Amino acid sequence: MMPLPVESIFRIKLMPIHPQCQAILDAAANADGPTIFDTRDPAEARRLYSASTEILVPSAPKLRSVADQVLPGVDKDVPVRIYTPDVEVEPTELPVLVFLHGGGWVFGDLDTHDGMCRMLAQGAGCLIVSVDYRLAPEHKFPAALDDSLAVLDWTAANAASIGGDPARIAIGGDSAGGNIAAAVCQVARDKGGPSIAFQLLIYPALDFTADMVSPRSNAAGYGLSDIAIEWMRDCYLTNPFDSADPRASPAMARDLAGLPPAFIQTAEFDPLHDEGKAYADALRAAGNTAIHINYPGMIHGFMRMGALIDDAALGINDAVKALQGIFEK
Repeated sequence: MMPLPVESIFRIKLMPIHPQCQAILDAAANADGPTIFDTRDPAEARRLYSASTEILVPSAPKLRSVADQVLPGVDKDVPVRIYTPDVEVEPTELPVLVFLHGGGWVFGDLDTHDGMCRMLAQGAGCLIVSVDYRLAPEHKFPAALDDSLAVLDWTAANAASIGGDPARIAIGGDSAGGNIAAAVCQVARDKGGPSIAFQLLIYPALDFTADMVSPRSNAAGYGLSDIAIEWMRDCYLTNPFDSADPRASPAMARDLAGLPPAFIQTAEFDPLHDEGKAYADALRAAGNTAIHINYPGMIHGFMRMGALIDDAALGINDAVKALQGIFEK
């Protein structure tokens, strides 16, 4: 495998919040009723998040195939969606990305991240297995992690059956999905497999203890807030002690050695920015390859907002280049 691309660009020049991001925040502030991050009703949050997809997500490329399937899980079967890019050659032995959607462990599904998966699959020329893991509060930690591990195990064992290369399997996700992806890498390392070639962490949540000493930076006023994170944490975790469990807070792991190369994307006006940067630093200190790119002026979730935010395409393109670099034979 080729090394990660040398585009370890730190877009850290501070700037005011981007006008396109501010417009989204203003529209949410002026909306009738609660927003996704304001409501404390899981069902309403799911409805609002799904409804936002039509407004925020741009049209995505057509692929060779998109197929829904159900895979065996730990306690119940796990729905997945398998994306096959429209490549010139017959899609055999393509690299595979197991993708975990965001949504604070409470909302989000295969449809809310369909556009992102299509863009990543076609751009990187890889298969994507998108995971519809169980959601909180109905299914507490570690249900989402267990589902994701089960899909990773199935993918590693059955990659050839979907045209994939079992030697080139990556895992990734945005926000809560980035949290689960980072945890999956640690668990897979500790149990001796499956082998993971790469971890793509898009504005990931990595440390549930981060706000226990002092508020996060960007803790209010930018959509996602400390208060919303606390609510999601309470929905997801069974008790406060779970906050320090590395399977819930990957940044709390005592040993970060021997993990897959990581590409971590953060947004300047995101309360999760600091823990994303800190995790990249900690991975490098433990001897791993970790590239961190910060996007100035951006807010949490911006890469899913390409219909309204131009820089979403920049973030997707950077993720595509990172996947291409690691997957290239």
